[in-house]
Amino acid sequence: MRKTYPIMNLSPTSSTLVLLSGGQDSTTCLFWAKQHFKTVRAIGFDYGQKHKIELQQAQLIADMAGVSLQMVNMQGMLQGSALTEHDKDMSTQHELNADLPASFVPGRNALFLTIAASYGYTQQIYDLVGGMCQTDYSGYPDCRRVFIDSLQTSMSLALDHDVRIHTPLMYLTKAETWKLAKELEVLDIVREYSHTDYNGNRTDYNEWGYGKLDNPASILRAKGYEEAKEKGWI
Repeated sequence: MRKTYPIMNLSPTSSTLVLLSGGQDSTTCLFWAKQHFKTVRAIGFDYGQKHKIELQQAQLIADMAGVSLQMVNMQGMLQGSALTEHDKDMSTQHELNADLPASFVPGRNALFLTIAASYGYTQQIYDLVGGMCQTDYSGYPDCRRVFIDSLQTSMSLALDHDVRIHTPLMYLTKAETWKLAKELEVLDIVREYSHTDYNGNRTDYNEWGYGKLDNPASILRAKGYEEAKEKGWI
């Protein structure tokens, strides 16, 4: 049986801060959060990513959801990735670790979650929601629940207040993430408005959304969509 991650000790007035990139996973999580929390806000990060178009989509999606989005400028702070060094091949292995893809951004989720927890504290928000997933992903070590748990503990200690990091997609396959979007009644929003393609392609439209099958993110998204269709989930 697949392990699930429960909502912990929420009250009717609970608020949350969603890490919103504009991609498929974070978009799905945004609407998941709207069903589980009374007040939802979002935070995004401009870190010089090659697919910066995702930030425009994040704003559009936040507006559609009626959620305020705080954008943080972090350009130049994250390096060592084909996502931030745009001349590098997105489909190769990482230059410092052959077990990881070139798109791995060292420390990205650690930094994002730390900033989100700090910002949330100033807003009296202690529940964070992120689209990290260790089932159907590119092998990023900072997407594992063991890492999320460790950072949750560290930020709770750093802020002297319980911080909870919710990861509703953690144990879902990409096909199951598409299924969740359908169950949340936002399948069309995820398909039409979210952006996943690492090369920033928003010209080629497919049944699964915009992008080309020339980078790992689009390939994973397309395969998950086809699997969800085959299973009759969407």
